[in-house]
Formats: sequence, C-alpha cells, structure tokens
Amino acid sequence: MPAVADAIQRLIERHGPEAICAALEPMLTRERIQRIDTVLAHRLVSLATIVEDTYDPHNAAATIRTTEAIGIHQLHVIEPEARFSAAGGVTRGAHKWIDLVRWADPVAAIRSLQGRGFRVYATLPGAPHSIEDVDITHPIAVAFGNEHDGLRDSTIAACDGALGVPMYGFTESFNLSVTVALAMSRLATRRRAALGAPGDLPDEQRRVMRARWFALKVRGVVGVLERTLARPA
Repeated sequence: MPAVADAIQRLIERHGPEAICAALEPMLTRERIQRIDTVLAHRLVSLATIVEDTYDPHNAAATIRTTEAIGIHQLHVIEPEARFSAAGGVTRGAHKWIDLVRWADPVAAIRSLQGRGFRVYATLPGAPHSIEDVDITHPIAVAFGNEHDGLRDSTIAACDGALGVPMYGFTESFNLSVTVALAMSRLATRRRAALGAPGDLPDEQRRVMRARWFALKVRGVVGVLERTLARPA
C-alpha cells in the first residue's frame, strides 16, 4: 500500500490534482464524490493528536480510527521504544485517510508542532486545564502517553502546558483509546465553534487530498491513470 500511495503522489505532482480528479471522476459514483467533498470540508489541520509509545495494537488502531472519524488531519506517533503497530482489522482502512507522522524523538515532534504555531498540551491527572476550558482559539495539539506509564518526563517538560479529561466516578483513568476519543472529540467541537467553520483545510491541500482520495477509491488506479493521462487530449 505505501508503494501505491507513493506512486499516486508522484502522479499528482506530475499532472496536477485537477487532471487526476478529471480522469477518475467517471469511475466514481456521485454519492462517493459528494462524500469525499463533505469529509474534506470538515477536515481540521489546526488540531492534532499525539501518542507516545503505544504498544497495544488495538489501542493504536482505535486511535487511528478516532482521529480520522473526528476529522483531524494528522496523528503524530512518537515511538522511541514501542513501534506503533495497529491491528489492521480494527482500523477498517482509516489509516488511508489521515496523515500519520512518525517520530523517534518526542521533543523534536513537539518543537516541530510549536514551530508551526501549535500549543502542545500533555494529558495529566490533576492538570490545571481541562478539555472544557483550555484556550482553543489557536492551533492545539494534545499528547497522550502509553497504556501503563503515561508520558515521559521529557515529553511533558517540552509541552506548553497540561490538560485533563473530567471524571466523575471512582475510576481514576480511562483506557487510552477512550481518552483520545473523549478529549479530541470535545476539542474538535470547540475548535470548529471557534473557527466558525466545519474545517480549515487550505485550498491547495484540499485539492491534493481530493485527488489522492479519488485515486484510493479506484482499483488498479496507477495503471488506470498512466494509460488515461498518456492519451492525447
């Protein structure tokens, strides 16, 4: 699948996203095209999920599914020790529709996001902010630790602050995938309200992603495009 994705990207770069979409549009139903356009309209690039040392493949897969379902564009995976390996049957193909960014160094990941204007928050018990009151008027990324040890001290120190998920029972923590779902869903709702729009995908990026998603819906698409785009206009 990575080889196909790379080939699709090269074709987009060579011919342009509009040419790719024009070539593939007759092969897609109107309903599928409308669905793609609706999902693109709701994509958030100013909210990002970060997970560190997620070694349970089912939790990893659930995190991918949650991130994509909420409409978040990027999932940043920090894997200094535990390789992020998702159970394929659990992702149900969600990994194809998000930008999965892998990092070996947690501080480098956080500094990269901060350099792009994000404020990065660690999830911690007893944090001074919660998902209900943290400032959401600027791009925000949230880091989640692994299933047993939480976030590393160096990761927490690199963040701009910490936030928590309100809990009202005797249980002291949620499962990782549940925490990601609760936190990012609420933050996405608040971020969209702050934007006054369902999403904030830049137009050029939207066109490229639209071409990529068209391509991912067509069997044998690389050969199809090479034959179609090689024909005289």
